[in-house]
Amino acid sequence: MSSATKLRVWSASEVAAGRVPAESLAPLRQVLDWSGEFLVQGHSSLGRTGPVCPYTQPSLRKDLFLLALPSHDASLPEAVAQLRTRYEELADGLDEAERELLTLLMVLPELDPTDSTELDALQAAAKDEFVAAGLMIGQFHPVCEEPGLWNKDFRPLRSPVPLLAIRQLLVFDLPFLVNTDRHLAQYLQRFAPGIPTRMRDQLVNRLAA
Repeated sequence: MSSATKLRVWSASEVAAGRVPAESLAPLRQVLDWSGEFLVQGHSSLGRTGPVCPYTQPSLRKDLFLLALPSHDASLPEAVAQLRTRYEELADGLDEAERELLTLLMVLPELDPTDSTELDALQAAAKDEFVAAGLMIGQFHPVCEEPGLWNKDFRPLRSPVPLLAIRQLLVFDLPFLVNTDRHLAQYLQRFAPGIPTRMRDQLVNRLAA
């Protein structure tokens, strides 16, 4: 089975217009509504100014914010592998500015919404390969305990439906990678020496610690 049939993908505009199979629409709309109501907004507990996710609104505006569902016969590891393959297919032919905004969310409504253990393990197992390929992969879940970067009491990765999100690795992703030496090495290989001053300061602090 090809990646196109293993992973069914729709743009945000298609989901918003209801151009999705009826049995798939509810979880996709939940995630899209949450993206527009939470990710693109500021939050009093965020610990900095600006939206929770600065990339979501530009991605939505360009209709490069995509939502996907795996086929019912795909195992979760297989679905994650297809997520990367499908992302790379979609990114092919886009210019650099468009690739930076291309975001693909794989919605997983069949996962337990009260326990993020399986999703956390899935993301951790995939992250090495994704970072090596120049991609970020993050897990979102109704009870995700991952703290915010600027306020450790804030939980920015809590979504109404379990999901995995991927986008291109960017120079500003350094704070997400400094806790693992191999991820840091891959980041430096990709972005050094053109790392902005603020990022270099974070790196120096990491090495000093």
